Amino acid sequence: MRRRGVLHVDMDAFFVAVEQRERPELRGRRVIVGFPAERSVVLSASYEARAFGVSSAMPMAIALRRCPDAIVVEPRHHLYYEVSRQLMRLFADFTDLVEPLSVDEAFLDVSGAVRRLGAAPEQIAAQIKARIRSELGITASVGVASTKFVAKIASTRSKPDGLLVIRPEDTVPFLHSLPVGALWGIGGKTREVLGRLGIHTVGDLAQTPDSTLRRALGATGLQAKRLSWGIDERAVTPTREEKSIGAEETFAVDVSDDAALHAELLRLAHRVAGRLRGQGLAAGTVALKLRYTDFSTLARSHTLTVPTDGAQHLYSAGRQLLAALGPRPQAVRLLGLRGERLSRSAGAPRQLSLDRTEDNWRTAEEALDRVSERFGSGMVQPARLLGEPRPGLQRDGRTPRE
Repeated sequence: MRRRGVLHVDMDAFFVAVEQRERPELRGRRVIVGFPAERSVVLSASYEARAFGVSSAMPMAIALRRCPDAIVVEPRHHLYYEVSRQLMRLFADFTDLVEPLSVDEAFLDVSGAVRRLGAAPEQIAAQIKARIRSELGITASVGVASTKFVAKIASTRSKPDGLLVIRPEDTVPFLHSLPVGALWGIGGKTREVLGRLGIHTVGDLAQTPDSTLRRALGATGLQAKRLSWGIDERAVTPTREEKSIGAEETFAVDVSDDAALHAELLRLAHRVAGRLRGQGLAAGTVALKLRYTDFSTLARSHTLTVPTDGAQHLYSAGRQLLAALGPRPQAVRLLGLRGERLSRSAGAPRQLSLDRTEDNWRTAEEALDRVSERFGSGMVQPARLLGEPRPGLQRDGRTPRE
């Protein structure tokens, strides 16, 4: 591990933890981050709520049936991304080799830091955990190993607020004791296939002949066997960029009215544009997603002449895509908007225009970013959305049943 020490740092219930930091009265409570509409999904849940079977990506209606007294907090993505930026800067104090996987987790190769600081990888991991707690006011779980794959498993096994070290000589015994689903690429259906072959643990898979795995799973089976012996030669790669940034909304009541869809599209455009600007990115392509009552889904995209981080440009492109679909055969259950083909916005070309409204819109949106950063999202919004009830919601933003 002194030759190659890999850490996987994973924040504990990140969105909830940030909200509890901002609102100490939520600590120790059953908290769900997400929108209260029945058709929305759980974005994050406190461990107190998870004890009732609530999990991320679960439909909100199911989550509230399992934990009816949970406190539902609407997400503040701008705040989570700011804390994420602080987190990545903290990691950079220890090593340049940081590979973010999402806003709340990353791989770190601390091999150089081991030599520079004269500390073992687990000591560096403990220092990182302590700084996250003291400087950011939240907690993290850390896995330490000689490979990325084993480090990620270790962090998962140490949650919450834990630190698990898997030394090279302990790697194979540790892996072979785990259920086969712990391996990357082994999902529910693959577990069923392996179960019919009598393969239930990683150790079982490790002892299975290559020919059997190849017949059952193809190349995936052979890759899984390599992982079962702890073989993972992938390096920590610090130049990982986001491929797209988007937002979507599942309506509480299916929507067929054009005005309601356009209003929601505008809200989504502002959410996406704010996230783009927050990360210094611009979108070269705008994609629209539409899901109908029968769950059939359509996706359309449009490539822009010049990349943008402006809500008005995203909204305009989204409306064009929506109109191009023609008459809708059914009411709409879900609407989504996404910016793709991302590039750095600093120094990027901008669409030239003699119309001053272009600059006026950008100035207004940047002002909106500053207001949202200081006071929270939703404090200021486009005038055309004021007093406009969202589909299936009352004007105060609560579902009719509330």
